Amino acid sequence: MEYRKLGNSGAVVSAYCLGTMTFGSEADEATSFRIMDDYVEAGGNFLDTADVYSAGVSEEIIGRWLKGKKLRDLVIATKGRFPMGQGPNHLGLSRKHLSEALDASLQRLDVEQIDLYQMHGWDALTPIDETLRFLDDAIAAGKIAYYGFSNFLGWQLTKAVWMARANGYQPPVTLQPQYNLLVRDIEHEIVPACQDSSIGLLPWSPLGGGWLSGKYKRDQMPTGATRLGENPKRGMEAFDKRNSNPMTWEVIGAVEDIAKVHKASMAQVALAWVAAQPAVTSVILGARTTEQLADNLGAASLMLTHEDIAKLDAASKPEMDDYPYGEGGINQRNRKIEGGR
Repeated sequence: MEYRKLGNSGAVVSAYCLGTMTFGSEADEATSFRIMDDYVEAGGNFLDTADVYSAGVSEEIIGRWLKGKKLRDLVIATKGRFPMGQGPNHLGLSRKHLSEALDASLQRLDVEQIDLYQMHGWDALTPIDETLRFLDDAIAAGKIAYYGFSNFLGWQLTKAVWMARANGYQPPVTLQPQYNLLVRDIEHEIVPACQDSSIGLLPWSPLGGGWLSGKYKRDQMPTGATRLGENPKRGMEAFDKRNSNPMTWEVIGAVEDIAKVHKASMAQVALAWVAAQPAVTSVILGARTTEQLADNLGAASLMLTHEDIAKLDAASKPEMDDYPYGEGGINQRNRKIEGGR
């Protein structure tokens, strides 16, 4: 397993993080324990959860699993922002809500400090200065070691970074966005914003909701024990949406071709592509079974060639107008010295 710096911090995490959104819903406690055991045995040291995952049950399962274990290198990340109650102050990034949410997560995880506390989304009602001051205070109090964001836009991330600097607060270290071969829009603004501030990316949904694993077939409605088999209209990976997009099948075809060459699974190829992208610190793996986890972890030993990556890039290149994101805008932003070095 490869290890990388956790964004601009001094902590080190494995290049593949274990996401635990399935714990308590798609994976029962016994299965969740086995998944975590197998992950750690494979060299993984980074667990990601959130208070809203199974209404707190995911955190509780991790807390019970941690009991009695001496895993000093393990890095635990969780999130707060979304509703954990019915009241108007039971959500958001206000000091009031985050104070209660953080203490509740510490209790469910049964730890004294959370290594990485992430804001699960932007809050248009709460001044970002209030959020940043709370996080800085939480670091000073020893409740969290580092903090990061999830699902922020480029301007939101940049505003938070510069406000933290201006006020002398501890800076954020990571951003957790959706990123995969079918969803590359973050490359326009969010990836450059992260690179500018040395923020580490923690991509979620690296398999595009299962599409990049090759489990779904063209014009064939999914059935059985898969996410779309249970709900074909599920969220961003809905079958009708992806099936009707020609690029979906072009990308899947390219992934399948490269998988055959390497004698690897399609999931391993898709994951290895994400892990190889600029600014990526750790790729979040979501598994509901130990078999899925074992296959996904095989990506850690898969080395894609430059030709492989170029083929995947070409098949998945996001559509964009020529200006400002296309070639015209790129050329205008570049400054090259003719004849110089």
